[in-house]
Amino acid sequence: MTGKPRDHHLGVVLRTERIAPHMIRVIVGGDGLRDFAATGHTDQYVKIVFPHEGVEYPKPFDIKQVRQTMPREHWPRLRTYTVRAWDPDARELTLDFVYHGDQGLAGPFAAAAKPGDEVLMLGPNGGYAPDPAADWHLFAGDESALPAIAASLEALPEGARGFAFIEVAGPEEEIKLSSPGHVEITWLYRGDRPVGEALVEAVRSFACPAGEVQAFVHGEAGFVKQLRRHLRVGLGIPMDRLSISGYWRAGADDEAWRAVKKDWNKQVEAEEAATLT
Repeated sequence: MTGKPRDHHLGVVLRTERIAPHMIRVIVGGDGLRDFAATGHTDQYVKIVFPHEGVEYPKPFDIKQVRQTMPREHWPRLRTYTVRAWDPDARELTLDFVYHGDQGLAGPFAAAAKPGDEVLMLGPNGGYAPDPAADWHLFAGDESALPAIAASLEALPEGARGFAFIEVAGPEEEIKLSSPGHVEITWLYRGDRPVGEALVEAVRSFACPAGEVQAFVHGEAGFVKQLRRHLRVGLGIPMDRLSISGYWRAGADDEAWRAVKKDWNKQVEAEEAATLT
C-alpha cells in the first residue's frame, strides 16, 4: 500500500475538559486530520480504534487489510462516538465521552487522555440532520445521544420549533445547550430508576403539536424500542420522518451488541409491521 485510506485519521489530543461529572470532552487535532471531511449530518460519527496491546498492525493502518490478513482475536476494538463539533479552519475535532469509571474502553481513555496522545479514527459517517421543512422537531435520548442532540439543536433553522427530552443521572449532569430555534428542553433525572424509564414516560405523555414532525430518538436500545413503537404505531409517524437507533444495550458490551443488533432491528421491524397491518 502506498498510503492510508482517506477515511482513516490519526489525530492527537490537544486538550480535555470535564464538562459534567460523567461527561469528558476531548479535542483532537493535528495534521493527521487534513483529510477529515464533515458529512453535513448532525449525528455524524467516527469509530475510535483501540488496538490490542502487543499486536503489530500494518502501517499505514488499514482496517480492511487487518480484517483480511489477521486473526479475528487481533482485530482492534472499535467504539463509535458522535462528532460534537468540527472546526475545519482550526482543524479541531470535539468528541464528548460518557464516563463510568474504569468500565469499558473509551471512558477510561478519555479520563486518562493528555495532550500529544494519538487517536486513530475511522469515518466520519452519519445519517441525520434537521429538516428545515419540518413544522416541529422532537429529540429524545440519554447521555449517549446528548452530543448529537446538542449538535442538532445548534443546527436548527432560526425560529424552528423544537422539543428535547434528555435523561441523565441527576441535575449535576446537565450541560449548557443552545439553539437558534425555539426549543423547550426537558431534563429528566434517572436517579435509581432503569435507564429510559423516565424518558419513555415523558415522551408518551407529551401532547404533540399539530403539523409534520421530524424526530430524533437515540440511546439505550430498550427504551428506543418502546419510543419507536409509540411514535410509529401509537402516533402513526412515518419512518421517513424518524431517526431512531439503539446506540447501546444495557447488559451488553459494544461487541456483543453489534453482533446481534441487525437481527434485533429486524425483529423490531417485523413486530411493528404486524401491528400496523
